[in-house]
Amino acid sequence: MNNGVSPDPIIEPSMLDALMDHSPYAQLIGMQPKLENGELFFLLPFQPHNIGNDQLPALHGGLIGGFMEMAALMHMLCIRESNNVPRTIDFSIDYLRPGLAKDMRCSCSVTKHGKQVANVQITAWQESPDKPVAVARAHLLLD
Repeated sequence: MNNGVSPDPIIEPSMLDALMDHSPYAQLIGMQPKLENGELFFLLPFQPHNIGNDQLPALHGGLIGGFMEMAALMHMLCIRESNNVPRTIDFSIDYLRPGLAKDMRCSCSVTKHGKQVANVQITAWQESPDKPVAVARAHLLLD
């Protein structure tokens, strides 16, 4: 698992929605896990209360960061055999363009999955993964 490639999710697709039931924040922002063609990604459907800048309108930057951090945690829950929720050690985000008032998606890639620590790269986009809204790195403590 240390080869830099995210393992295939071991969670059953039918259990993805149940995973969100354990996170009040994921429920608040409307986050949804999706599994398509064997690829796990996360969807943040547009909701008017997620707007941070009414003039553009654009999604709140803190919402985007929270969505990406939650995606990293949920991704690790999906690929690990443990049910323990990882804890964030460090999270760093680069905002690249405005998150417009529409659906957002993000995907995660595990660059290191050790016994105690994982490093996850997260990319969030709206139009295309080739045009990310933000990219982030999360260091997670595994129990």
